[in-house]
Amino acid sequence: MTRSKQRDMRLARQARMVAVVIAATMVLWLGAQWLGGRAGLESRFAFLFDLAALAAFVWALAVTWRIWRRQKRPEGNEE
Repeated sequence: MTRSKQRDMRLARQARMVAVVIAATMVLWLGAQWLGGRAGLESRFAFLFDLAALAAFVWALAVTWRIWRRQKRPEGNEE
């Protein structure tokens, strides 16, 4: 397997992981909001769920940016 093929596969694997994290975060966040409302949890727990979701989305954004930067990098300039 060539080096560029390995690099493309690694970037694709990271992109799939980001997609799974985004989708899972959205589903879990919506579920937590729904369950919190049904169970009558205090609003501080809703903020805790919101902060956890924001942290996951910021992580996904950072990894996506890193994937984009690596894709723009010339072939021989690997880290």
